[in-house]
Parts: sequence; C-alpha cells; structure tokens
Amino acid sequence: HPLELWSLFQFLMPGLLGSERSFRTDFMTGDALLDASKWEKLRRRSMPFILRRLKQEVATDLPPRSEMIAYCEFGPDQRRLYNQTLMLVRSGVFEAVDRDGMGRSHLHILEALLRLRQICCAPELILHPGQAEIPSAKVETFMELVQQVVEEGHRVLVFSQFVKVLQILQRRLDAENLETEYLDGQTKDRLERVERFNKGTTPVFLISLKAGGTGLNLTGADYVIHFDPWWNPAVEDQATDRAHRIGQTRHVFSYKLIAKDTIEEKVLQLQDRKRKMVQGVLEGEVFAKKLTREDIEFLFAPI
Repeated sequence: HPLELWSLFQFLMPGLLGSERSFRTDFMTGDALLDASKWEKLRRRSMPFILRRLKQEVATDLPPRSEMIAYCEFGPDQRRLYNQTLMLVRSGVFEAVDRDGMGRSHLHILEALLRLRQICCAPELILHPGQAEIPSAKVETFMELVQQVVEEGHRVLVFSQFVKVLQILQRRLDAENLETEYLDGQTKDRLERVERFNKGTTPVFLISLKAGGTGLNLTGADYVIHFDPWWNPAVEDQATDRAHRIGQTRHVFSYKLIAKDTIEEKVLQLQDRKRKMVQGVLEGEVFAKKLTREDIEFLFAPI
C-alpha cells in the first residue's frame, strides 16, 4: 500500500514525502492513481534511501526454486453450484455498487468473492447440514499430488487460508494413513511442532497461511502446496520461503492448486497486477490502477 511507504519515511525522515494529506492527494486519489509522472516522481524521491537486496543476490548458495500451477476441473455438480452462486452474488454485488457506490460496497464485494473461493476449495464449506454432498475436485487433485510426492520420498508443506479446509485435508490424509503435523492460529506449541517436523519423518505439515506463513524455518520439506491463492503474491512467496531458505539443500517445488474457469484464475491475474505495482515503485515501471466497476465486472463475469 502506498501509504506504508509514506509511514516509513515519515518515521525515518519526517517531511520528505510531505504530509499524509498531501501524499494521499498526490498519489492515492482520483486521477493521481493513473498519473505516471507522479509515480515516477515518487520513485526518484525515494530511491536514494532504499537499498534493495533480493534473496537470490545475497544467498547465492540456495538451491533452485520452481513454481508450478496444477489446474483442477470441476465435476458437474460442483460446476453447477459454482455457476448458480456466481449469478446470485453477481446480482447482489451490482445492486450494492449501484446503490452505495464502490467505496461503500467493499465488504459486500469481499463477502461475495469469499463465497466463490470457498466453493473452489470444498463445496461443504458453504452447504447446509442435510444437503447432498458434492465432491471437491481440488481435494482430489491435492490427494493425488501428495500421494505421488510422498511415495517419491519428499516432504510437503500445505498452506491454506481456511482452517476448515486444513481440517478437511487432515481427515482425508488420516484416512490414507499419511501422518501429518498441523498448525493454525490456535496452536500453542508452534516451535515444538516445527522442530518435530524438521527432525522427524512426518511427510505432511498442514499450516494456516496467516499463522505460519512467516517466521518459521521448515527446511525439512522440499515441496510446498498452496491449496488456495491469496490476493497478495508476496504473502505466498513468504510462505514458500519457509522451505526455501538458508539450510535447504534440495530443489524446492512450489505448487498452486487452481480451479479452472473460476475466480481463482482471476486471482492469478490480480497477483500479477500486484507484482507489477511493486516493481513500478522499486524499479521505475509505473503501475497503479484503482478498482473500478470494470474490474468488478471482470471478477464476476459469467463463465
């Protein structure tokens, strides 16, 4: 977020980027978001004080890291549920935007996106008790991938934003007699579980993205699976770096599981947009665009 840059400089060199009010006006409102000259001005002003070092530049002895996408095809029941839900939330979102405007519809939009993302992970996350069970294509793809990786002698970190998803995966892995470690925001003995995993032979570590995506050393694994994509790619990169860090001696493979022809494919495009914005401030390529009605139409476009 641009204001984070202002906050850092206001602490280190008060006044360099002006007042918060002037910074918001210059870089965060209206046409300023699309004004390339303003972003270039910000880059030139901040660059003399930023020393950027990428991990691959300073940790040259790290093994390679490869990133791959594994696509999942919905079965007919899951596709039907997704399309029905998409049409329902789409109409609700545009009613809210037309009534309240983009700014005041923010929570409504996020709730609609959340519902679609949950269906991509596992339909049971939104189904009511008593409704017919609908299999999850992504869970099945996950199980096939994990079983193959473990049979080949590798160990895996699995990240999800949804604790209920981790619990679903744990039940499936238990049913296949695959031993797991588990960590979410309620876990008390975090460090003990991390040490046990690194020193032991447990093949799979299930981790909540927010609880374990940073600050942990998990070089005992050489495979990472992101079960569901997150809007900010830096968060996923940090999670992958739990395995790809100093002390790792093996090639690290990172997989993203993506439900084909869904909101998740569009999340990947938003991630690319986010990366370009960061590169724009740090390397001089300008990228900034406010979320517009056209963006919302893209996100909620019928499949």
